[in-house]
This record gives sequence, structure tokens and C-alpha cells, in this order.
Amino acid sequence: MLVKLPKGMKDFLILWSGQLFSLLGTSMTAFALTLWAWQITGKATSLALVGFFHFLPTLLFSPLAGALVDRWNRKTVMILSDVCSGLATLVIFLLLLSGKLQIWHLYIASAWSGIFQSLQFPAYSAAIGIMVPKEQFARTTGLTSMTEAGVYILSPVLAGACVSFIGVKGVLIIDLITLVLAVSTIALVKIPQPKTTETVKNSLWKDSLFGFRYIWDRKPLLGLLGVFFLSNLFGTLGQMVYAPMILSRTGNNQMILGAAQSFFGIGGVVGGLLIGIWGGPKRKGLGVILGVSGSSLLGAFFFGIGNSLLWWSLGGLIVSVFGSISHASSQAIWMSKVPPEYQGRVFSCRRFIAQCVSPIAMLASGPLADKVFEPMMMNPSGIFSLFARLVGSGKGSGMALMMFIFGVLGVLAGLWGYMNPAIRNVDQVVPDHDDSLEEAEEEDIVISTDFIKFPVPSPA
Repeated sequence: MLVKLPKGMKDFLILWSGQLFSLLGTSMTAFALTLWAWQITGKATSLALVGFFHFLPTLLFSPLAGALVDRWNRKTVMILSDVCSGLATLVIFLLLLSGKLQIWHLYIASAWSGIFQSLQFPAYSAAIGIMVPKEQFARTTGLTSMTEAGVYILSPVLAGACVSFIGVKGVLIIDLITLVLAVSTIALVKIPQPKTTETVKNSLWKDSLFGFRYIWDRKPLLGLLGVFFLSNLFGTLGQMVYAPMILSRTGNNQMILGAAQSFFGIGGVVGGLLIGIWGGPKRKGLGVILGVSGSSLLGAFFFGIGNSLLWWSLGGLIVSVFGSISHASSQAIWMSKVPPEYQGRVFSCRRFIAQCVSPIAMLASGPLADKVFEPMMMNPSGIFSLFARLVGSGKGSGMALMMFIFGVLGVLAGLWGYMNPAIRNVDQVVPDHDDSLEEAEEEDIVISTDFIKFPVPSPA
């Protein structure tokens, strides 16, 4: 029996399948190069710097990328992003083949890839926003999250096995093949272009700033980004030491690391299926807060206190389910509140605001682990012995303590969001983009945002 798909879902599923292949190849490469970098340097700082040099250009170019996405054909932008990012993989492959690859080459390649990845997120999100009806937004986001999660299951295991049999070079070849498949699927689908607005006729500089003005004028959306700002700060500080923590505690056992990381993917698949079937919480604002608080709390417990594959696996599974709820709820809010012709610019600035602190956290996490927490927990004494009862002592314990502390702080970020009515009710107080202004005026709708209180830095 044939199932009739909602409007636009067929093209979405084709696009979605292509992204599955692309993400799989990219994630396998990232895992393989993580192992290579750790074997060469043995430093958490080196791994953190690879992430930093990828993320910083992605973040800095986001406002400009959003303006370009709203000006250019979105299908062309997605293809351009994939192809140019693939060039970095090709260069790394050639350097490795010649025996000349060094750690700083990864920094440059990551930066190059990050520039073009800044185009991918707004283009993909804006394309989906106009391909399918808003009733399907949570489901498409759930399926996209499930794709990312499925990749997280397969990529560590596949990459670990491939490195053993065909080496890092073989993994890079697989990545390049999946790139071709992804570009082919983008070329196949029909991606509508939104109507051109007057703002797109402005200068590129003004268009780059448009998203900031749009969000600033809608304080509940700005407050929602405040929750993600804090969550990303604390989450990044912990996340960047996850792989070196497990490698340190297991004697560089890459199979245990791969197995533990795979459970993030299993949890993401479960969460994605849950959202795809359920549609997500009706109160999307509360869904975001639940996801942020739940994933932070459980991460602190399982990754900070846990010291075995069982704990790390259960943690990855449950944390990812909560993360799927948060991501799907947030994406549904933004796709329903922002008109399609503005989404490229607004989504890019949204990303900038929420993640602008992450590069600082990436830079800080490695030195904090190598210079502060790890030495402190190797032979803890005095007050530090209390922490040893919680996370143990020896190699990896300092990084486990980091994950515990920053997980608890992430919970506080979620609680702050819940205490602000404009944030937890954001899906109700901000009208959908397709609600008519006439209807709003007839109902005399007033959106009060004066009661949003942002955290004040402690005088200490």
C-alpha cells in the first residue's frame, strides 16, 4: 500500500538521504584524524585546536553567509558548500599520501572547511522551511537529528575498523565518495526560492546585520538564544575533553572510544524517531528547556562520575534523547516564527549569538585539562581529595571532573530559562510568520518582554 507523502516531503527525503551519506563520510574522517592527532601529540589541547580552527571561521562568517544565502540560489549554495569543504579533505589526503601531513595542516584545513560550512546550515534550514508545510517542521527536524545520530552510531565503529584495515587514507577516500553522492542528491531535488524582499536589495553589509536587528526586536527569541549561549559555553568546555578523557582512562583504546561514541548516535536515533512520530512537545519553549537541562544533568552524572564503557554508553544514549527534544523544539520555533525570505540571515545570526562563546571555550578546555585539572587529580590532596571520591584519581580524572562541573552549570542555564516567562512561553508570545497583522490588531495582541532578566556577572 502506497503512503501519500505531505507536500514537499519526497524532495526533502531525497535531500535528507544525501546528507546522511555526506555526514557519514565527514564523521568517519573526523574520527580517524582524531586518532591520528592523539597518537602524534598525546595532548587534549591539540584536539581542541582542531575544533577551534574549524568553528571560529564558521561562526565569524555566519552573518555574511546568511545574507548570501538569501541573495543566491539555495541549491547552488549547498552544492558550493559541500564541494569546497571536500577540497580540504582532498588536500589532507594528498599530504597524508606523501607522508608530509602535520598537525598544523589540520588547523588550516579545518579553517577552510569552516568558512564554507557557514553557508550549509542557513541554506539547508531555509530550504526545508520553504519545501515543507510548517506542520512538518518538527518531524523534518527529528529526521535530520536522526540522520546525525545514525551517523554517530556508525562512524566511530566504521572508522575504527577502516583505520585498522585500510588506514586513515582509506577513510578519506570514502569521505570523498560520499561527497559525490551528497552533491548528486542536491542536484536532483527541487528547492523553491522565496520571494525577493526589499531588504535583499540593500548593501551586503546591511543584510549581514539584518538578522541581529530582527532578533533584537523579538526579545523572547533573544532570551531563548541566551539559554543556548550558556549551554554552549558549558557544554563545549566539557565536550572537548570527552574523547581524550576516555582515551586516557582506557590506555588509548580506540575501540572503547568508538563504542561509547556510538551510543550518542543510538540515543539520537531514538530521539529522532520519537520526535518524528510524536511531533515533539506542544510547548516548544518548554521542550528546549527540558532538553538543555536534562542533557546537562545526565552528562554530569554519567560522564563525570562514570568510569566504564557501560556508564559512558548509557550516558550517550540518554543525553542524546534529551538533546533531540531540545534541537527539534528550537528549530520548530525558529522555522515557524521567521518568514522564509528572512531565514538565511536570521538563522545565521541566531547561530552566531548562540555559539559565539564556543571558540573561547574550545581554546580554554585543552589548557584547563592539561595544566589545571589533570595535574590536580593525579595525586589529589587536601580539599581536592573530596573530588577524588566523586570522579576518582589518576589519568583522565581531571577531565571527568571538568565534565561534571560544567554539566551542573548547564543545568543552571536551563533553570534560568524556565524562570523567565517570556522564554518558556516563547512559542506562544511570538506570533508565527504566517499570522496576518490584521488578525493580530483585531485581537489587540500585546507581547510584553520587559520582564526578561539576563544573568548579571557575579562581582566576585
